[in-house]
Amino acid sequence: MSTIPTISPDPLVVNRKKITTKVIQQKADRGDPITMLTAYDYPTALIMDRAGVDSILVGDSLGMVVLGYENTLRVTMEEMLHHCRAVRRGADYALLVGDMPFMSYQVSVEEAVRNAGRFLQEGGMDAIKLEGGRERADTVRAIIDAGIPVVGHIGLTPQSVNQLGGFRAQGKTAAAAKKLYEDAVILQDAGCFSLVLESVPSRLAELISENLEIPTIGIGAGIGCDGQVLVTHDLLGLFDRFTPRFVRKYADLFNEMERAFGDFIADVEERNFPGDEHTVDMPDDEWMILMSEIDIRNKKLLS
Repeated sequence: MSTIPTISPDPLVVNRKKITTKVIQQKADRGDPITMLTAYDYPTALIMDRAGVDSILVGDSLGMVVLGYENTLRVTMEEMLHHCRAVRRGADYALLVGDMPFMSYQVSVEEAVRNAGRFLQEGGMDAIKLEGGRERADTVRAIIDAGIPVVGHIGLTPQSVNQLGGFRAQGKTAAAAKKLYEDAVILQDAGCFSLVLESVPSRLAELISENLEIPTIGIGAGIGCDGQVLVTHDLLGLFDRFTPRFVRKYADLFNEMERAFGDFIADVEERNFPGDEHTVDMPDDEWMILMSEIDIRNKKLLS
């Protein structure tokens, strides 16, 4: 009777437990920084999960960094769910958050709840994220009432890029900062378990973070937030169009990959690849049998 082979657990992750919204809150309460990164595929999620990131965001930023769109507005629910499923297969421990794309939650509260549910039911996510402040409060409440955890997102909200007049920092005037502060409180009261602050002045982000009970995750919002998130393609130097000011590049994979592809092309063109070490061999006796059979067949065809 055959037995299924056992696989030894990875020592780097054997002691890890699944990150939940409760764990995220506990980290913030202890003052432990929260880490979040974007992922859109299985291998990236797998590596990221093993590295120990707290949360993985399947962001609608995939429209730009993976699909090549000009902005995030063309991303569909089906595209988001496709990438969510890939990430789910790679990540066992991180809290998984699915980004609700443009027009998946703005039309009606009922449609927003239905689409949010698809992220959990079809995409395997643990929570969803949506953009907007006080105008999204009723939608947030309804989604949470359906049992779906919600991450809010205020400041620079990319789905409103046309309304904002481009990818511009927000909250730089007293009036705009006051509105963002109020929006943060409203979203907390509506039930969000966390809040992304994007491209807002650092002192404003710190003020919001100090006065909210839920954790804040900053991106271009300074060190005063409870955690930080970056788009992974920016972090790795994979996105060629532009790099936001707030990004620290931890690698330059675009140029490294271009070099590797160029080396492959050159090796093939110069017949330096594949070498003997990359080639499957055949036993001499089997080769002789093959040649014998081919010779016989050829003779029959000629007779």
